[in-house]
Amino acid sequence: MLPAFLTKTSTTKLGKKENHLQWWVTFILSLALAIGTWNPTGSHFINYISHSENILSGFKPFGILLMLALWLLAIKSIFQSLKLYGAILTVIIIAAFIWGLQEYGIIDINQFQQVGWAATIGVGVLIWFGLNASIIWKKLTGVYTTDLTEEE
Repeated sequence: MLPAFLTKTSTTKLGKKENHLQWWVTFILSLALAIGTWNPTGSHFINYISHSENILSGFKPFGILLMLALWLLAIKSIFQSLKLYGAILTVIIIAAFIWGLQEYGIIDINQFQQVGWAATIGVGVLIWFGLNASIIWKKLTGVYTTDLTEEE
């Protein structure tokens, strides 16, 4: 049912099958978290909470705790896999890409709507890269983990 490029599988050196769908799922979830938290249209979580008369009514506390948990998970994964310097470098690369889009006239950074979308999608890409940096590092170098060991 899904297109072939979404469900393509690869075989590792050890014979394990890996499905490429995980890349797309984490990308969509990362963008959903970023866009759902804030976007220039005003249809986002921050607007919903800030315009609420009673923040402790209904499912609002559940929503706040869920959003907080998702952001803590995203931030932890970013700094665990990229560390501070990697996160800063990723932000600089995303900003350079946005600058390139500006230079070619694809977006206009003088318009709030376009800058807002660029920043929101940039945050989503940062989250996605933080979630997948260890996997990307493994594919590039063959080293499975980037965590410190007891020997270091």
